[in-house]
Amino acid sequence: MLPLHFAVDYLSYRLKSFKLHGVHSPFIFNLYRNVILHDGDYYAYSQIETLREKLLQDNSALQITDLGAGSVTGNSVNRKVKELAQNSAKPPKYAQLLFRLANHFQPQVVFDLGTSLGLTTSYLAKACKKASIYSFEGCANISRVAKDNFKQLKLKNIRLIEGNLDTTLMQQLQKIERLDFVFFDGNHRHEPTMCYFNACLQKKHELSVFVVDDIYWSKEMKQAWQEIKKHPEVLQTVDLFFVGLVFFRHQQPKEHFILKF
Repeated sequence: MLPLHFAVDYLSYRLKSFKLHGVHSPFIFNLYRNVILHDGDYYAYSQIETLREKLLQDNSALQITDLGAGSVTGNSVNRKVKELAQNSAKPPKYAQLLFRLANHFQPQVVFDLGTSLGLTTSYLAKACKKASIYSFEGCANISRVAKDNFKQLKLKNIRLIEGNLDTTLMQQLQKIERLDFVFFDGNHRHEPTMCYFNACLQKKHELSVFVVDDIYWSKEMKQAWQEIKKHPEVLQTVDLFFVGLVFFRHQQPKEHFILKF
């Protein structure tokens, strides 16, 4: 059962959100109609979802080190692969949305901040095979499973970066010239979310796309989302409840949309 605050936030979102007739921005209108609401099938869907079903049946136990924000040693617990597939991986609806966004914008450099078992990373890699996909994971044992999943899907454009995201993100940002697409799913607290967001801003450009996960997950994430919307470099946002889309397009006015999804 969803927490009460989450249910209340979702009800408020449903009451505020609207569909195509309420979208007056041509850019957002076309994106919403042709990408976000697209209900067709892509070849990658069945391949990755077949792997998901396999992982949901996997009883293998992993020792998980959750570094979190600012932690050096982390906390270790044992969890089954199927539990990670059930609770940590993005559901198909949203993983496939990320595929469609990446397929539409065709970014060349993609950061996935939070690999987990690699299902979302695989969707991004399948969507833009010529892109360089950098996926960040703090736990070595989870990384091992993700690498095996990438191998099964024959994905060769992913570089999996292990270690504390507080350190590895900044190191990798220094090695690239610009950043085209980012999925923020590395930490669901206000301070680290804003830290990672501001760090990635250093390498964004006008056509960059940032996707923030779980913007209503907690009071801290709601605070982070509001700050992102107000940031002077952020010009358009789309609230889809479970994820938020961020754009920096100067040819459109600063606008914020709450759309049904």
